[in-house]
Amino acid sequence: MSETQRLIVGVPTETKDCETRVAIFPGSVSKLGKMGCDVSVQRDAGDLAGFLPDAYTDAGATITDRDAVLSGSDVLVGVNLPWVGGDCSVLKDGQIIVGCCDPLWEPEKFKPLADRNITCFALELLPRITRAQSMDILSSMATCAGYKAVLLAAQHSNRMFPMLMTAAGTVKPARVLIIGAGVAGLQAIATAKRLGAVVSAYDVRPAVKEQVESLGGKFIELELKTQDSESKGGYAKEMDEDFYKRQREMMAKLVAESDVVITTAAIPGKKSPLLVTKEMVDGMQPGSVIVDLAAERGGNCEVTLCDSEVCHQGVIVLGPSNLPATVPLNASEMFSRNVTNFLASIVKEGKIEIDLTDEVIAGTLVTHGGEIVHPRIRAMLELPPLEPPEPEPNIEAAPEPEPEKERRIPLAE
Repeated sequence: MSETQRLIVGVPTETKDCETRVAIFPGSVSKLGKMGCDVSVQRDAGDLAGFLPDAYTDAGATITDRDAVLSGSDVLVGVNLPWVGGDCSVLKDGQIIVGCCDPLWEPEKFKPLADRNITCFALELLPRITRAQSMDILSSMATCAGYKAVLLAAQHSNRMFPMLMTAAGTVKPARVLIIGAGVAGLQAIATAKRLGAVVSAYDVRPAVKEQVESLGGKFIELELKTQDSESKGGYAKEMDEDFYKRQREMMAKLVAESDVVITTAAIPGKKSPLLVTKEMVDGMQPGSVIVDLAAERGGNCEVTLCDSEVCHQGVIVLGPSNLPATVPLNASEMFSRNVTNFLASIVKEGKIEIDLTDEVIAGTLVTHGGEIVHPRIRAMLELPPLEPPEPEPNIEAAPEPEPEKERRIPLAE
């Protein structure tokens, strides 16, 4: 890229089945422009999310075809990155890709990218620090999923959610149990409460009790040892099978008493823990609904089939894998703002600057300079640790020392 050439950010159409979101929406184009970036968008990239080509051109973006986006962009952004584990031969050597690629599930898929000298940022690896909150795509998409899970449950339930006083008598409120009080679970609690349900929630992390109760939910406490249930990043940790077995035994009665159960427990890079067994589903009343948000990695419910609706003994079990794509306009807006905020950390005055001492950059950078550089991914692939980069020499001339008689000792730093 020449001194006068602006950085080009490319937005190709998503290729994953049933994906309706787009990585950059028109509202982010002007902010990227102020950062020194031109935006190149594939013609139909935003159509399914409700952002037509005219909206992009009005915002200052260029509309073109897929080949031009791929070959002409310095940075490619995507909700999903199909070149990770797919055909990366369409990318240019040295190109930068930013988005989601499930890095902890199949780490070997990054080897071809490293061989092509592709720089890949996996946004799922963002550290959970205050400065990274505006870039946190996992929280944004979990918010969409938690909201939509409740609506999906209400649609399939054989009863209404709120208590109603009618001439025909009183309609009792639905009883909703949320398992897992992360971002998706908390949004599900808030949505179910707004619909008028009686909401209970369980999480292995006792620290979330206050958050659950602040949304009007009842926090369920089980007699289990949960001191080591939370990771340094604030996520629930994977526990041993004995813990899950005792947990299931204690939760069987809670599940049986619920009209709707929404499960959200997922462990990054791991199979979803089994929380609701077939026997527990057998104990639920016909017409009850389970929405399993962990279906993509095997599910929290034993009966779940990913992206399918199962009717088991009259209980409906839903296993959606991509609920954010069912609210693509808002999901795309949130994702786009997250990505744009992240790009601001690596784009300085229209140029790419990758500062490996920056916690956000180092935490998300998987491949760079022909290597897999992320320590966790390297460890999973049994690759030796990389040597830390040597500090650049200070080429500025050292100041002349002051004469001894003129030196002053500061009273305080």
